[in-house]
Amino acid sequence: MTELSKIFGSMVFNDAVMRERLPSEVYDALKDASRSGKRMDIETANVVAAAMKDWAIEKGATHFTHWFQPMTGVTAEKHDSFISNAGSGKIMMEFSGSELFKGESDASSFPSGGLRATFEARGYTAWDPTSCAFIKNNTLYIPTAFCSYGGEALDKKTPLLRSMEALNKQAMRVLRLFGNEGVTSVKTTAGPEQEYFLVSKELYNRRKDLVYTGRTLFGARPPKGQELDDHYFGTIKPKVQAFMAELDEELWKLGVLAKTEHNEAAPAQHELAPIFETTNIATDHNQLTMEIMQQVARKNGMVCLLHEKPFNGVNGSGKHNNWSIQTNTGMNLFNPGDTPYENAQFLLFLCAVIQAVDDYQALLRVSVSSAGNDHRLGMAEAPPAIVSMFLGDELSAILDAIEKGEEYSAGEKRLIKVGVHVLPRFPQDATDRNRTSPFAFTGNKFEFRMVGSSMSIASANIVINTAVAESLRQYADELEGAEDFNAALTALIRRCIREHRRIIFNGNGYDEAWVAEAEKRGLLNLPTTPDALPYYLEQKSIDLFARHKVLNETEMRARYEIMLENYCKVLNIEATTMLKMVRKDILPAAAAFSASLCREAAEKRSMMPEASCRYELETADRVAELTETIYAKAAELDRAAACTGDKKDITERSMYFRDVIIPVMEDIRAAADELETVTDREYWPFPTYGDLLYSND
Repeated sequence: MTELSKIFGSMVFNDAVMRERLPSEVYDALKDASRSGKRMDIETANVVAAAMKDWAIEKGATHFTHWFQPMTGVTAEKHDSFISNAGSGKIMMEFSGSELFKGESDASSFPSGGLRATFEARGYTAWDPTSCAFIKNNTLYIPTAFCSYGGEALDKKTPLLRSMEALNKQAMRVLRLFGNEGVTSVKTTAGPEQEYFLVSKELYNRRKDLVYTGRTLFGARPPKGQELDDHYFGTIKPKVQAFMAELDEELWKLGVLAKTEHNEAAPAQHELAPIFETTNIATDHNQLTMEIMQQVARKNGMVCLLHEKPFNGVNGSGKHNNWSIQTNTGMNLFNPGDTPYENAQFLLFLCAVIQAVDDYQALLRVSVSSAGNDHRLGMAEAPPAIVSMFLGDELSAILDAIEKGEEYSAGEKRLIKVGVHVLPRFPQDATDRNRTSPFAFTGNKFEFRMVGSSMSIASANIVINTAVAESLRQYADELEGAEDFNAALTALIRRCIREHRRIIFNGNGYDEAWVAEAEKRGLLNLPTTPDALPYYLEQKSIDLFARHKVLNETEMRARYEIMLENYCKVLNIEATTMLKMVRKDILPAAAAFSASLCREAAEKRSMMPEASCRYELETADRVAELTETIYAKAAELDRAAACTGDKKDITERSMYFRDVIIPVMEDIRAAADELETVTDREYWPFPTYGDLLYSND
C-alpha cells in the first residue's frame, strides 16, 4: 500500500489544496461563504472554478458532475466534459463559475411525491461549498443540493443543511446564556458505523431474489450460523482482508476517515466505522462508502449486500448513527466532564435531547422506516421499534437526584478489574453500552441504532437536529427572560426530567415485558412502515419542521407519498420475484425430485419386492404436500398482487401490502424453506444459506 500520508485526500479539492491554489482573498471569501451560507459573487466563483478545473485535469479528470442525493436513497450524477470548441478544429478546457454554482437535471424523473409533473422537467443542482469536491473515475464530483424549478427541496441534503442551521441558531442562544462569548457557531457531528455482508459474486448471480430485491426470499437456516459467536471480532479471512485493504485505500484517497473494520456477529457480515465528521460531510462520505464498497467487492469476486435483512434468522445490518454537537472552539457539548452533576450546561443539553426523543419519538421511527428495515428491527442485536433512551446507571441516578431535589454523591469511582495483573486498572465509564436501546448515550455522544444499513443517514439526522433545536428554542425563550437565571435553570431541568423520564429505559429492549411497560408509559410501538408514516403528517410534525424552516408542509406531504410508494414498490418487486422463483425454479425442482424418489422406489421393489422404500415414499409424500401448499399459496399471492392496482390511495395500498401480501409471502417461504431441507442437494435450484454465508472462507 502507498504511504498513507501521501494518498489520504489526494483526490479531494480540500483546504490544503485551496490554500495552495487560490489567491488569499478568494480563499477567504470561499471559507466565509462556507461558514455563513451566503452566496459568493460570480467573479470569485470563476477563480475557484478555474483552479478546481486545473487541479482536476492534472489528476486525469476529463469531466465534471454535480453530485446530489435525490429521494431515491442513492446518489445521482450527470457528467459533462470540460471540452469547449476553440474553433479551427481545436478544443479548449473550460469550467466557469456559473457551471460550478448551478447545474440542471430532469426533476420529473426522480421521486417527487407530486411536487413535479412529468411535463415539468426542470430541476436545479446548487453547489454546496461546505463539502469538498473530489475526483472519482476521471470525473470531478461537485457535492450539490437538488431543488425543483419552484424551489422545493427534492433531495436529502437541503433539509439536512437547514436542520443543522436550525440547531446552530438555537444552541447559540443557549450558549450565550452560559457566558460562552467565544463560540461563534455550533455544528452537529456524525460517525455512522456501516454494517454489510460479503458473498460470492458467482453464487449471488444464481439467486434472483438477491439480484432483484437485495435479500433472500427463500432459505433454510444452515447447520451452523452465528450460534457460537465465533465470527464476531474473529480473524478476518484473507479474501475479505484484501477487500478491506483496497476499500480503505480508495476511501482514503477521497478523504473518507475510514478507521475501524472487523467481522460482525453473523458469518459473512462485517463493519466499517469512520472518525466523526460534520454531519453534512459524514452523510456525503457514507454515501460514497456504500458505493465504493460495492465497486471494490465486485472487483474482488464478491458482492456487498447492504439490505437490512438479507438472510432470515441471521443478524441484520444497521448503520449506527453516532451523533453529537460541537462548537467551533472544539467543545463537545455532551462531554459531562468528571462531575456531570455540577455541569449545568451539559445537563441542559442532555435534557434537550431527552425531551426531543420523547416529544418526537414517532418522527424518529419514521426516519428509519422502510420495507427492508421492518424485517430487521426488534431482533438479533437490532433495537426494537419502540423508541426509548439509554443513559446508564450513573446519569440516571443523577437525574433522579435532581428531580427529587436531593444531593447526589457518586462516592468513590468504581473501577473495572480486568483480571490480568500486567494490565492497569482503569475507571469505569459513566455509561455501559446497551445494544437493545434505540437511542443510547455512550459517553460524549448518542448512538441512534435504528438506522438501516442501506439508508442515507440524512433522514435520521434531519429529525434529531430539528427536534433538539426545538427543545433548545423553548429553553432559550424561557431562560432569556428569567430574573434569576440559576433558579430558572434548576426548575427547567427538574421539570424536563419529571415530564420526560418515561422515555428513559436502561433494561433489555427485547424482553416481552418491555412491550407492556412501554405501553403503560404511553410510548409508541410502530412495528411497520405503514404504522409509522401517518405520524409524519401529524400537525405536531408539520409545525416542527415549518417553525425551523427545515421543510414546509408541501415538501413533507411529498416525502410521505415517496416513502409509502417506495414501500409498496419494494414489496411488489419481492412478490413478483417470489412468484417467478416458485414457478420457474422451486416447483419444477420439487417435481423432478419427487419423480426421482418414485423411480427409485419402483426400481428398488423390482429388485426386492419386500423392500419398504420408507425414505423414498415418505419423503415423496412430504414433498407432494409442501408442493401443493406452495402451488396453492402462489396462486393466492398472484390474485392478491393483481388487486394492488385497485388501491388508488397510497396509504390504503401500503396497508394492503402489509396485511394481505406479506402474510401470504411468509406462508410460501415457510413451506419452501422446509422443502429445501428434505430435497436432495442435486435438485435444489439455487445456492443455500450455507453456500452463501461461508463462500468467502
